[in-house]
Amino acid sequence: MLKLKTRKAASKRYKITGNKLFLRRHAYKGHLLMKKSNRQKRKLSQVICVKNSDNAAIKLLLPYS
Repeated sequence: MLKLKTRKAASKRYKITGNKLFLRRHAYKGHLLMKKSNRQKRKLSQVICVKNSDNAAIKLLLPYS
């Protein structure tokens, strides 16, 4: 059987935990940071878990995770 290819863009964006949950970063932290408050930037810096409804799609992108 052929090996499945991992989507490299997804492997750079998502990390997997021990409980098979995927972690992701927040959006809107890349640019235009002067107008955002310190509180907003601090909240955007945190890593959060992907919602359960998106887990199946990410598992297709990362077959060996």
